[in-house]
Amino acid sequence: MGKDMDNQQSDRDNQNSDEQSNKSSHESNTQDSQNNQDNTNDAFNFSGFGQQYLDQLNQVSQFNQSLFNQSGQTSNPFEANMKLWQDSMKSFGNFMMPNATGNAGSQKPDSWQNDQNTDNDAGDFNESTQKLFSEMLKRVGQDDNISQSLMLNLIDGWQQFNTGVTDKSPTVLIEQQTNLWKQQFQLYQNTLMKGSENQPQPLVTPEKGDRRFEDDEWTNNPVFDLLKQSYLLTVNGMMDTIDNTEGVDEKTRQRLSFFTRQWLNAMAPSNFLWSNPEILRLTMESKGQNLVRGLKQLTEDMEKSSKMLSIRMTDNDAFKLGENIATTTGKVVFRNRLFELIQYNPTTAKVNKRPLLIVPPWINKFYIMDLKEKNSYIRWALNEGHSVFVMSWANPTRAYKDVNMKDYMHEGLLTALDVIKEITDEPDANVIGYCIGGMLLALTLSWLTENEQADRIASATFWATIFDFSDPGDLGVFIDERTVSALEQEGDQQGVFDGRLMGAAFSLLRENSLYWNYYVQNYLKGERPIPFDLLYWNSDATNVTAALHSFVLRELYLANKMIKKGELAFDGVKIDLSKVTIPTYVVATLQDHIAKWKGSYASTQVLGGDVTFVLGESGHIAGIINPPTGKYGFYIHEDYVADPDEWYAKAEKQDKSWWLHWGEWIKKHSAGEVDSRQPGVKHTGKEWQVICDAPGEYVHVRADEALRSINT
Repeated sequence: MGKDMDNQQSDRDNQNSDEQSNKSSHESNTQDSQNNQDNTNDAFNFSGFGQQYLDQLNQVSQFNQSLFNQSGQTSNPFEANMKLWQDSMKSFGNFMMPNATGNAGSQKPDSWQNDQNTDNDAGDFNESTQKLFSEMLKRVGQDDNISQSLMLNLIDGWQQFNTGVTDKSPTVLIEQQTNLWKQQFQLYQNTLMKGSENQPQPLVTPEKGDRRFEDDEWTNNPVFDLLKQSYLLTVNGMMDTIDNTEGVDEKTRQRLSFFTRQWLNAMAPSNFLWSNPEILRLTMESKGQNLVRGLKQLTEDMEKSSKMLSIRMTDNDAFKLGENIATTTGKVVFRNRLFELIQYNPTTAKVNKRPLLIVPPWINKFYIMDLKEKNSYIRWALNEGHSVFVMSWANPTRAYKDVNMKDYMHEGLLTALDVIKEITDEPDANVIGYCIGGMLLALTLSWLTENEQADRIASATFWATIFDFSDPGDLGVFIDERTVSALEQEGDQQGVFDGRLMGAAFSLLRENSLYWNYYVQNYLKGERPIPFDLLYWNSDATNVTAALHSFVLRELYLANKMIKKGELAFDGVKIDLSKVTIPTYVVATLQDHIAKWKGSYASTQVLGGDVTFVLGESGHIAGIINPPTGKYGFYIHEDYVADPDEWYAKAEKQDKSWWLHWGEWIKKHSAGEVDSRQPGVKHTGKEWQVICDAPGEYVHVRADEALRSINT
């Protein structure tokens, strides 16, 4: 699922100083360098890299043209853009490649000047990486219905775009390309004047937060400054053309914009050894050991990846569940094939009479709520006097193929409520549902209402839960009839949807900060990722059963039936959320790119009871896991008009965590206090089974291990 890591990434950077990071990297690099010193040459020649980069650009251009040819078009509206970009790269090559010009090297940093020998290690790196990626492409190409469906959608989109360009917006493309030519010409002139008294201002600069071009050479060195600005101008021009071309429906425009962005960001000069000054400098200084280490790490990651490269974001060996992450104490008091139920040890003498059950999403592990003591929601809830129970979902094997949403309700949520009732003797519970766990909670509430069992849940809290799927954000590029059918075919063949593939796809929603950043860091710099608990959780994916995945995509995302009264048939009832009348608390986050807040706000219009809606700052993770000591506030306004923008305009900001606001709200639904409840003891004082300590056993099973398992 996702996963909004940009804010958390910034927090990590603030917590780990450059000095500490550099020290860690230096120690690792020094050790590896000593081990491999005898195997490296003293210097490198960059001409091979330059030619390879140009070859890659040519291949991209040919692929781009073939895409248009497949769509029945004879011309590529971006052909001029690519030609201009390639010309810029050739000009860059004339500066950098000794074999290309007689005066090459005049703009290189001083530390590069003495490198004249053949680059054996670098050559080995290139050859090995090409083989590795060829192997990955073979994996993807083997009966990959998903990739084929995405490609067909892209072809259809380009056909519609090309028609729009020629029939309705011919001047848009002409103006954009003319403007780009003018800008590139001006850029060449500016480059010649760089360092003079009349040095002009840059034509374009990276957006705020774009860390790809932070090295000083990208600004101070005329060659790399030219390369950077030429790239950014090309990107801006192509994206603006897609945005401004008429005759393209918004769904298609979104898809074209997303995949064009992916392609352009993949081809950024920062992602290539030969065109990244920081990597070139590091390669010189370490005599290529960064590439040796990077190749080793790339090989390791490839072995652990699915059809798409899953790049390590953190040091996975630094964390041990139950020891330095997910450490809140408790006991597993129930287990079946779908989940373990954890009852946590109380931290107060008295607890709320009504127990609290948390239903996490089944595409992630539950311990996002218990990363460390200072930001653990579970620990905070215990300290607030709640009897906390948490469901820890099993990581499905292929044998779970036909397990569906109905099973997750009956064998999951409803079973958990039965067990809690038997332990506590309380007839109902307060229930929290996070993300997709909230979708299960909403469907269950409707089902209980139709079956006259609504009193089993006293109140419901929804975290980042979509009710209206009409605008799923960037996830929408993967959701249409063709792609959903392909995913269903994949599920029918594999039994589950591979959690590693889902994790990589979510990373591409923030590709520069969550994918290419780590590609450069791990494989080109050869650095070991530093320990970071959030990123450890982020990489700990969970598979999704084929039947469940199909239901969520087709019935909820594609058909948007949950919000439509009576259209969703679910286990013998017609879902009607307007009949759900228990008190509900809904929290969404302003920058959530996975569960967009307006889709959550729709709950105020469809739920039948007393709804409290809160809009937190930040995103899908940081905005939810925001303890009282956190830095994010929230917005609130009790007049829930139909238009979410109108509501937001009137909402008042509160400079504190929404946890505190929820804490006051939930007190009204806690039914007083009783003596604290210890795991393993029933309300009668008799023993209750204790299977193992928290965080349990299911949480330890990783996605690839589940796929290799033969257990049923």
